[in-house]
Amino acid sequence: MPDQTVIYYYADAKTTHTTYSDGLEVLQFSNGQIEKHYPDGKKEITFPDQTIKNLFTDGQEESIFPDGTIVRIQRDGSKTIEFNNGQRELHTSQFKRREYPDGTVKTVYMNGQQETKYVSGRVRVKDKDGNIIIDTKL
Repeated sequence: MPDQTVIYYYADAKTTHTTYSDGLEVLQFSNGQIEKHYPDGKKEITFPDQTIKNLFTDGQEESIFPDGTIVRIQRDGSKTIEFNNGQRELHTSQFKRREYPDGTVKTVYMNGQQETKYVSGRVRVKDKDGNIIIDTKL
């Protein structure tokens, strides 16, 4: 093409591969999935359900779901989930923590122990079997 855009169509796979003069490559699959490969190494994948996954060159990932939920995965494997209702979760190798819009924070540790911190200052700790160890009722 005059603008140096190159388009390949792979008939067996029913896939179109377009390379633009700026280095952007776009792959369009028959199931509706679209992949964009940027010159800087970033990749953006749009799935048929409109979920968007971004793969960054530093190893981080971000997925944006149609309902507004966003999942970010760091290079160390920790994961942050932001829900559309205002709740937020953090997953690490040591614990999983959910933060609620009212300020309540619930943490579940790998040994099964649970800790809930309420906005009022109350703290409740349960063992892996659900038995209350500490409950600082105010």
